Amino acid sequence: MSVSEKSSAAPNPVEQFVLLAKGAKGAAAVELVKQAIEAPGVYVFGELLDMPNIKELAQGPHNGSWELLNLFAYGTYKDYRANQDSLPPVTPTMLQKLCHLTIVSLATKSKVLPYEMLLEELEMKNLRELEDVIIEAIYADVINGKLDQRNHQLEIHRAIGRDIRPEDIKEIASTLQDWCETCENMLYNVDSMISMANQEREKHIKHRNFVETQIQNLKKTMKTQREDSGENGVTDTVTPGEKKKPSSSTGSSMSNFKSKMVRGSNRLFNK
Repeated sequence: MSVSEKSSAAPNPVEQFVLLAKGAKGAAAVELVKQAIEAPGVYVFGELLDMPNIKELAQGPHNGSWELLNLFAYGTYKDYRANQDSLPPVTPTMLQKLCHLTIVSLATKSKVLPYEMLLEELEMKNLRELEDVIIEAIYADVINGKLDQRNHQLEIHRAIGRDIRPEDIKEIASTLQDWCETCENMLYNVDSMISMANQEREKHIKHRNFVETQIQNLKKTMKTQREDSGENGVTDTVTPGEKKKPSSSTGSSMSNFKSKMVRGSNRLFNK
């Protein structure tokens, strides 16, 4: 069985109480609420709050149980202390669970919770007692974090989700809408950057092709010049200090010139 199959096959801890709530009324519903609040592993109560027989507790003599269930669904330890007189008695196990849920609520606002703040929120004076509650919450898989005793703080890595009040849905939807708009803006900016990068790449490719073409043309020109110089012959070079020898054509011209001068002079003397 895969991990996803295991998670889907795992029973919902509150499901059994939801099924029982279909036939529980009055005092039986009150007892069911008490059992659900005290049951290990049950930290969300929204499904139970939606059951008609449980909603009936809000009207009548059992209103306190309805308010207590709402407190564990949405409230914190401070909320309990502020309304303690109007609520039914709670057991130490219930209070321990409420402390865990209070830490979860605080974790939604900050991933680093100073001991000083936790001591105030949970109305504890003993640091050892606070760390015990935190360790219990970690073992219950309510939170995942690390106790930083050196800096006197709790580092939250993960926490379970709590129930959401119906009146908070609009605010959550607005927050999600803002988040979606932010994501769209980021995607637009990323697309713009990709487009600019592609344009720069095309410019670079065109410039590289232009340079390569120029180099090839220059090579062809140099090759043509070398071939032309080879067909026309290479001029004689004279090293420094060496007189250039007259070419054969120059020598024959000089000989003809001298012979003409001799014949001319002989004619003068014969006359």
